[in-house]
Amino acid sequence: MLEYAELWAPIRLTLELATITTVLLLLIGTPIAWWLARSKAWWKEAVATLVAMPLVLPPTVLGFYLLIALGPDGPGGWVAGLFGGRSLAFTFEGLVIGSVFYSMPFVVQPIRNAFEALGDRALEVAATLRASPWDRFWSVALPLARPGLLTGAVLGFAHTIGEFGVVLMIGGNIPGETKVLSVAIYEYAETLQWTKAHILAGGMVLFSFTVVLAMMLIEKRMARSGE
Repeated sequence: MLEYAELWAPIRLTLELATITTVLLLLIGTPIAWWLARSKAWWKEAVATLVAMPLVLPPTVLGFYLLIALGPDGPGGWVAGLFGGRSLAFTFEGLVIGSVFYSMPFVVQPIRNAFEALGDRALEVAATLRASPWDRFWSVALPLARPGLLTGAVLGFAHTIGEFGVVLMIGGNIPGETKVLSVAIYEYAETLQWTKAHILAGGMVLFSFTVVLAMMLIEKRMARSGE
């Protein structure tokens, strides 16, 4: 068992990264999704396009520009320099920033769809009861959009778990710091440590099955509640 004890380090790091990223994405993505769903601004679809670009942008391209941005000569390095710290490239914090950018569309889009499906009636009724815009958002919109929030959280968490190109570009392969599951599987396969690669890859297959099943059950429940 001691031979496989090292497998827990990338698992723990990946779960920590996915949890932090998901929480940040819900905090950042929910107001973005609300604005995209409710705004009448002509340029909102340009913002939506920027948010959705990681869906089609090669991970290595996004990782390359994030590496430049987080490096010592980029904005991340300048910010770190102001506080006497190191650059964010090849750090866990850098992985979090990269994961937020890369997984954002998987969180924002389901929440936006849920907000758009609300329509105006429920919010108009709340307005007639003298609820402020803030109260309408917290007391009406968020509870009704809960399935979308749950879907976004599940997708964001799962997508972060499976990241490879972005995290490898901006984090490298530093044990205990940036060596997440996908990078560990690649390393074990490259060094012909097949048993360790099988254990981690098999766990990812089981995790993926669980996520897809959970999404199907969520959609089924949403369909029933809409009847």
